[in-house]
Order: sequence, then C-alpha cells, then structure tokens
Amino acid sequence: MTTATTTQRRLPAAELVAVMLLAAAIFRPSIAGFLESSALRNWSTVFVAITIQAMPFLVGGVIVSGAIAAFVPAGWLSSVLPGRSPFVVPLAATAGMALPGCECGSVPIAGRLISRGAPAPAALAFLLSAPAINPVVLIATAVAFPGQPKVVLARYLASLATATVVGLIWFRVGRAEWTARPTTRVEHEQSRSATFVETVQHDFLHAGGFLVVGAIAAAILQTVVPRTVLDSVAGSGIAAVSAMAVLAVVLAICSEADAFVAASLAQFSLTSRLVFLVVGPAVDIKLIALQAGVFGRSFALRFAPLTFVVAVSCSLVVGALLL
Repeated sequence: MTTATTTQRRLPAAELVAVMLLAAAIFRPSIAGFLESSALRNWSTVFVAITIQAMPFLVGGVIVSGAIAAFVPAGWLSSVLPGRSPFVVPLAATAGMALPGCECGSVPIAGRLISRGAPAPAALAFLLSAPAINPVVLIATAVAFPGQPKVVLARYLASLATATVVGLIWFRVGRAEWTARPTTRVEHEQSRSATFVETVQHDFLHAGGFLVVGAIAAAILQTVVPRTVLDSVAGSGIAAVSAMAVLAVVLAICSEADAFVAASLAQFSLTSRLVFLVVGPAVDIKLIALQAGVFGRSFALRFAPLTFVVAVSCSLVVGALLL
C-alpha cells in the first residue's frame, strides 16, 4: 500500500452550483413552462441574465489569472513593486485602466497577484479600479449619458479615488493573514501549460460557484422589492443617495452594463446615480460572495463595509464638485 502523493478530489458545493448554472442556462427554454408564477419567471430571468452577463468577463479574468500563475515567477512582483511604499497603491489603481473586464474577473486576478508576491494593498486597489475605469466601461458610460461628459469624468475620478483610498487604508491597517490564499498543488512541479490549464479550471469552478450564489441572492432581492419604492425616495436627498447605494449592492449589475440602468433612473439626481455607478463595481452581492470564496469570509466582512463607505463618500465629494 503506497503513500498517497495526491489527494482525491472532492466536488465542492461551489463547483456543483456552477454546473447547475450551466444546465439552467442550456435548458431554460425547456423548463420555462414549469414556471407558472410571474415572480418565478422574473426570478429566473434576472438570475440567468446576471450570470450569463458576468460569465464571459469571469472567464477572461481566470484566463489572466492562469497566465499569471503559469508565467510570472514566484516573488517577481514583490521584487519589482515597492511593497513598503504607499506610492504603489495609486500606481496599481491607475493600472486598472489597462484591463477591460468586470468585477467578476478582477477578483481571481487580484488573488493570483497576491499569491505571486504582489503587495496586497496594490492588488486590492487594482481589484477595485479595473472594473470601474477601464475603457470599455467609460465608453459605455458615455453612450448611456450622451452629451454629458461630466458624468464619465465624475465616474472615473470617484472610482479611481475609491480604489486609491481603500488601498491606502489597507496599507496602514491590513494584515497579511487577511488576504492569505492556500497554495494549490497546481503551482508545484508542473509544466507551464499544465499549471495554466489547472489554474483556470480551479479558479473558474471556484469563483463561478460563488458568482452563482451571489446571482441567486440578487435575483431574489430584485423580485421581491417593488419598483414603487424607488419613486418614493428619488427626491428625498440623502435617502435617495442611500437608496441608490443599496440598490447598486443588491442589483449586482456588471460594470459594462450598469450605466444604462443608471441612465434609466432619471428620477434620481446625477449625484445619486454616480453613487450607483461607483458603488456597484466596488461592492455588490455577487462580488462579496466572490471575495469570500477567494480570500475567505473574514476578509469579505472587513473589505466590503470599508469599500462601501469609501465609495459613497468619494462619490458625494466628486458629485458635489462636478455634477
């Protein structure tokens, strides 16, 4: 009887949920007849829309994550980036413009960057900025708000400020164990191609399962909250801002599409809608679930409230100055 050098792989619940998502997307036309209730039909539509909308960007993110694991030598990033300098944070936040994609893809990328030696504050600043200030999102915002370039500028500045401030705060108070990730076996004694394939498989199934969990919660909230609630608070100042911030969290709309939703909520002020645009890519239900899956629940419980407060504050300041 030989000593086992490899562990038997058990199918985690998150991976099972990801498989269920794929089956639901494929067979949705066949099972639509079973959804007698209009609420159930609405729930299934929202659930599939959120997940299918986010999945391509999640795939792109895990491909980049796999490339980092396979081709970036361990410790290289820590030797290049000034980990003990706070200046690395704004540099990383600004670098978010270089990677089109949504928040679903940025989480596994940030996790992989940290595991390969990048300073956690820089990786987290990148996590927050990449889905909010990349060219695709800014162009989509310009299309959704035609003739209002100040909205695009305000979104860029408020999102960049959010990423930088959160990163700097994490630089001061963050601890290494809060973002520690267990090293997976695919990172040892394998070819680069094998490492790439297995890392992509692992990160996709793991992050995809938590994405589905977040999408389920968002779909439930969208189904049970009546639209009349929005109209009643739209003109009530700080209540409108609070409502848009909470709405951004619970709707969990991909950053490439959220500008069109914000533009449709014309009863709200531009500042309130700016809060929606800045908070959504930084902290929402599916993103919290993804972060909990990649970094652990203790990280998400610290990072999500901090990000929410900073995002709302930066939006209000930029909105007051520009809008």
